[in-house]
Order: sequence, then structure tokens, then C-alpha cells
Amino acid sequence: MLAKIIEWSGRNRFLVLLATLFIVIGGVYAVAKTPLDACPTSPTCRSSSTPNTPARRRRWVEDQVTYPLTTSMLAVRSPRWCGGFSFFGASFVYVIFRGWHDIYWARSRVLEYLNFASSRLPKGVTPALGPDATGVGWVYQYVLLAKDRTLAKLRTIQDWYVRYQLTTAQGVAEVASIGGFVQTYQVTVDPVKLRAYGIPLSKVSQVIRDSNRDVGGRVVEMAGKPSIWCAARAICAASATSKCWW
Repeated sequence: MLAKIIEWSGRNRFLVLLATLFIVIGGVYAVAKTPLDACPTSPTCRSSSTPNTPARRRRWVEDQVTYPLTTSMLAVRSPRWCGGFSFFGASFVYVIFRGWHDIYWARSRVLEYLNFASSRLPKGVTPALGPDATGVGWVYQYVLLAKDRTLAKLRTIQDWYVRYQLTTAQGVAEVASIGGFVQTYQVTVDPVKLRAYGIPLSKVSQVIRDSNRDVGGRVVEMAGKPSIWCAARAICAASATSKCWW
């Protein structure tokens, strides 16, 4: 069979050259029109949204955060694809536009609909526009592991040490933290004792908010001379829990 093909090709050189020419033209056209990349949709303009969700399970994030944002982004002008990914305590929504739109035009359109969709999200969920990175930017993932560290301690190390050091590296647009337990402070009240002392729960909340205030004092000049007395009174007046005797 192979010998016959070689013999036929030797007798019909013109047809072989003509077929070779068509194959070369077809190959050049395929290379020019076929998108070749690690991510098939990366050449198009895309924008991402990363809501800051509490530590909730994936099903809750999918129903309460990812789905409302994805359906709201469908109304954006000329979207090619809109979808989201839900994780434990994190949600990522991507919008890919048709054609070669300007990246900042796409981000402005997504930001408008993102502000409108914020009213449909649960309390405590704050959506934010992702960095202006391409689809192939998410290429590196790492995990912090330690035998003598808890998940809360590892998340603290990630948020306050590792994240900032990686952000300063050249070419890094964003470092997203997923997993672990975010360090928080909780106050457990005894309703029986509050009722015995006649203290409402709103008063406890107000005292906690006032204790977190950071008010600095300064020297007030009166008649061209600094008055430490006025500065001390200003500091005392700013503190809701202090008692000053003058």
C-alpha cells in the first residue's frame, strides 16, 4: 500500500504540490485563529469579584453569595461567560466579555453591578473587585502546615506575615487567603447578672465600642502658652470609662 502511494505521488507531482500548498495554508489559518493558552478564555477581557464571606460552609456560600452575584452579573453588557466558584468561606465570581474590550471599562461595568448586587447579599458579606490580572495569573497555591500550630494561628501568620511578604514580590497582584480560622474576640455575657444589675445589652455593646476607640491627646495653647490642664481634660472627656476629679 505504501509503495503504491509513493509511486502515485511520483507520477502526479503537480497534485502533490497543490495538496501540500492547501495544507500549509490551512495550517497557517488554524494557527492564526485557534486560541492557544493554558486557559482557553484568557485572551479575552475578564474581571473578577471576590466577596469577603464569613467562615461558612460551601453550600451556604454557593446559595447566599455566589448565586446572587452570578445572576446579577449576567446583566452586564456583552458578557461571554459568567460563573463562580464556591469554597469554604470564600467565593470567586468571574465575568468574561466578548471581544477585546478595555480592561478598565470592564472593571467599571462590573463595579456598577457589584454595588447593586450588594443589597441582595447577607449581612456581613462585603463584595470587592478583584485585581486586574489575567486568567493565567492564578498559577501558584501553597499551604501552611505546622504540627504545633492551630488553624487560627496559621491563618494569623498567613494574614499578617506571609501575605505581605508575597505581595511585595514583583508581578504579584493579589494574595488570597482561604481556610483556617480568622482571629476574633468574643464577649460572653450573663443575662441573669445583667438583669440583676439593671444593665441592658445595648449598654454592653456601647462600652465595648467605646473601649476600642483610639483618641490621642495634645497640648492646647491658651494665650500663647501651652496648657497641659486642657489636654488632660480632653483625654479624660474622650474616655467613656475613666473618672477624673478636678
